[in-house]
Amino acid sequence: MIENIRLAFSGIWAHKMRSFLTMLGVIIGIASIIAIVSTIAGTNQQIMQNLIGAGNNSVTISLQQGGGSYWMDGGAPAGVSVVSDEQREEIRALDSVLDASFYQSRSWVDGVSSLYGTFSNGSLYGIDTHYLDTVGYVVSKGRPFIEKDYTDFHKVVLLDEIAASALYPEQDPIGNMMEIRGEPYMVVGIVRKADNFKPVINSFEDYLNYSQEEYGTVMIPSAVWPISFIYDEPENCVVRAASTEQMSTAGREAAEIMNQSIGPNVQDISYKAEDLLERARNQQELASSTNSLLLWVASIALLVGGIGVMNIMLVSVTERTAEIGLKKALGARKSAILTQFLTESAVLTSLGGVIGVIAGLVLSQVISRMSGTPVAISVPAIILSVGFSMLIGIVFGLLPSIQASNLNPIDALRRE
Repeated sequence: MIENIRLAFSGIWAHKMRSFLTMLGVIIGIASIIAIVSTIAGTNQQIMQNLIGAGNNSVTISLQQGGGSYWMDGGAPAGVSVVSDEQREEIRALDSVLDASFYQSRSWVDGVSSLYGTFSNGSLYGIDTHYLDTVGYVVSKGRPFIEKDYTDFHKVVLLDEIAASALYPEQDPIGNMMEIRGEPYMVVGIVRKADNFKPVINSFEDYLNYSQEEYGTVMIPSAVWPISFIYDEPENCVVRAASTEQMSTAGREAAEIMNQSIGPNVQDISYKAEDLLERARNQQELASSTNSLLLWVASIALLVGGIGVMNIMLVSVTERTAEIGLKKALGARKSAILTQFLTESAVLTSLGGVIGVIAGLVLSQVISRMSGTPVAISVPAIILSVGFSMLIGIVFGLLPSIQASNLNPIDALRRE
């Protein structure tokens, strides 16, 4: 076998241009497949990271009416009571849940201002003591809310860095006063996300999902939320799942518990979990199905490359008829001739596969830089591509090899 491989490389080197042109179809096919698979893998990773974030595994459960969120500014819905303390503890005790927080919220809020600036289009949350840890916030300056803020109904505020910049440009917000719907509040802390995850906006849907985060967040204690908004307002819930795989389970189980607060006569209103994991999988399937069409197109190049290999091997058999006849006259068996030509064909396509893999990795990086599409190198795809290129050499080299092994030695020597 080693001798056959050596002879194969000698033959390739002796006919460098012909060998390269023979391998070109395989190189193009493998390079295309590697580039497409890398793009698919990178896109899937980007989708998963965009939706699930950097790993805090949080799932939001909110009150839904029909196909969208319930609009709280219209008043608290009849027949929907506040989640009880027992339900809160039951949710936190779930095996799939590490922690849970209950909060009120308003998006695109107005009526928030300070002496130095205004805050609009962002989010306002009324949070409990579990919220920062559950969602993944840390206090970068000042202090968090303490128990006394809740028991004594202190009107205090936490700002994220975007809201702080809007309300207090070039000012230190800590200790300063601001207004929320005409009520005075004092800023006690600045918060930021514990991780540095930034979603990549590649579509309008991504913009809708993450644009709210770009406008900043203001937080007040849930105990003082009724001062500016609604008494007995149903809360949202955010749970931190024990793992990414348990996000769907955690959200579904928490929603089932919260739905116990909804009366039997209430129609078209229920608590629903935002199943980010399922959304990520659906988007991945859509992206993969689109790119699968490209894979089939790239496979055609491999088929053409295989036909080219078969053609050149048939030419090689014709050119080396005398050599084959001499070997058979000296006692070479059919299996030895067959193995030699199959090895030469497999080495030719395997070398093309290796060059195609390198070209595919370079091509995927070029595509990433030119289009901004993320790529992720798939080692199994590389190994499979090289193995598949070798298989192409064996399959398409089989006919020429059989033809060579079946030559009659007398006829082969006479043909010379």
